[in-house]
Amino acid sequence: MSASTGMTEATRPARLMTLPGVYAPQHDTRLLMAALDREGVGPGTEVLDVGTGSGALALHAARHGARVTAVDVARRAVMTARLNALLHRRRITVRRSDLLTALPGRSYDLVICNPPYVPSPTGRLPGHGAARAWEAGRDGRAILDRVCATVPAALRPGGRLLLVHSGLCDSDVTLRRLSDAGLRAVVSDRALVPLGPVLRSRLRWLRETGLLDGPETKEELVVIRAEQA
Repeated sequence: MSASTGMTEATRPARLMTLPGVYAPQHDTRLLMAALDREGVGPGTEVLDVGTGSGALALHAARHGARVTAVDVARRAVMTARLNALLHRRRITVRRSDLLTALPGRSYDLVICNPPYVPSPTGRLPGHGAARAWEAGRDGRAILDRVCATVPAALRPGGRLLLVHSGLCDSDVTLRRLSDAGLRAVVSDRALVPLGPVLRSRLRWLRETGLLDGPETKEELVVIRAEQA
């Protein structure tokens, strides 16, 4: 353990490769990693990483000893996650799936999810390309609402969901939808981070629609923790 950082081999982020068009780990990934570290994940814990991208969160859970399944709708993301698992010698099951469609009837102790959540002035959801990892409709909730509707059924009794998204998407809506699905949900983490290039390119629209106030140049990220009764 490092005296200066308090990190162990299991909690230090892994170095990853990403194929072109695959979402690379950023602030939201690291925030979700920190939340995962508090969940007591260990040998025997069944973890599902939804929207795995590079596989960063799946690898992080596997380093704690968990049995990990990772899914992504993008073929390049599936290839990248598999390659990173191979490079780091971690046994992770990686499957192509639109959320949980390829995993009927399966249940998990912990589901982690970093979905697309960037509001878009066009409202269109791309069917391919890098933008698929962040574009999420005009209110940023096109995928979030689907996660809230489908993930609760995949949690075992006492199972937990860790979900990260932008404060621009209204965390109260997420809390309410998860509560309506029978979960106990709270905001467990918040962080202010600099606006990324996509949001900076939409500053005028974000201000005109009231999603971003005045001269604000930072975005709030939130981690929602929800638990099955």
